[in-house]
Amino acid sequence: MKPVRLLLGLGLAVGLSAGPSWGYEEVPVPDGGTLQGMVKLIGKVPKPKGYNLVTLPDAVYCGRISTGTGWRLLQPFVIDSNGGFKNVVIYIEELRKGKSFDYVPPRIEAVDCKFEPYITIVRDRHDVEVVNMDPVFHDIQGYETSKFGARVLFNVPLPMSKKLRKAELLAGKTVKDRAGKVLTQPIKMGKQRNLFVMQCGFHAYMESWGFAVKNPYYALSAKDGSYAISDVPPGTYKVQVWHPMVRREYTVTITPNGTTDLQIEIDAPKGRLYANEVSEGTRFGLELLGDVAIKPIVERQTYEP
Repeated sequence: MKPVRLLLGLGLAVGLSAGPSWGYEEVPVPDGGTLQGMVKLIGKVPKPKGYNLVTLPDAVYCGRISTGTGWRLLQPFVIDSNGGFKNVVIYIEELRKGKSFDYVPPRIEAVDCKFEPYITIVRDRHDVEVVNMDPVFHDIQGYETSKFGARVLFNVPLPMSKKLRKAELLAGKTVKDRAGKVLTQPIKMGKQRNLFVMQCGFHAYMESWGFAVKNPYYALSAKDGSYAISDVPPGTYKVQVWHPMVRREYTVTITPNGTTDLQIEIDAPKGRLYANEVSEGTRFGLELLGDVAIKPIVERQTYEP
C-alpha cells in the first residue's frame, strides 16, 4: 500500500466526532486481522513552544529543565532521526464489539514541572490518576474541547508529598519517594467529544492531552513512529489519526487473519505555530532575579531541533 502524504493542519486540534453514545460488547474474534504501519513527519521539525521563566512561578526549581538562558521549552513534535513521529493516536472508532477491553486508569505525573506522559489514552466514563512529584504547588485544570467549545472536567490542587524537600532536588540529589497523594479524576466526555487537555494553573508550559476511546482498537505510535492494532474484526472502517497538531481520517479494509498496512506521512508545517515562542531581547530578563540563578541541572534544552 502506497504511503499517503498529508499536510499538517496548524493551530489547536479539536476533538474528533464521537457520534452517538453506545456500549461496547466483548466477543470472540477468531479471524481478526491487524492494522499496522508507521507515522512519519516529512521535513524539518518545528521549533518548540517557549516560556519565559522569569514571568512565571518557581523559576529556579522549574528551571532545572530549561535552556540556561531563562526559557522553558515544550516540544509537541517528538521525532526520531528517521522521521518517526511519536505520540500519534490511531483509532478505529466505529467498532462496537470485539476483543476484550481491559482498562487500567493511566497515571499522569507532574514531575520536574512537566506532565508525563504528554499524550494519554483514557476510556470514556472511567478514571485517570494524577500525582505530584514536585515540591511546588500545581493546580490541575482539565477541559474537554471540540468544535463546540470547551467544558471543565476538573480543577483541583495537586497535593505535594510532605516528605519532599525542594533544597535536596535543587542540590541535584536523587530522591526515591517523591509522590504526593494520588488524585483520581473521572473522565466523562460530552456528546461528540473525546478530547481533553490538562494544564497547570501556575505553570503554563505544563500541558498534557488525553484522547478518550470507547473500544480497545487504538494505538499510540512508538518512538520510531510504529504502531499496530490486532484482533480487528474483518470489515471496512474509518481510521482516525490524532495528535494535538494533527487530525486526519483514512478508510481501511481488514481481511480475515490478514495484515493491512497503513503508512502515514505528515508534512512538517512552516512558519510560526504558537503564541508562545522564545523571543530575543525581552524586557523580562534574568537580571530581574538578582543574584538568583536558573541552572538546568536536570536537562539543558535546545531551541533548535
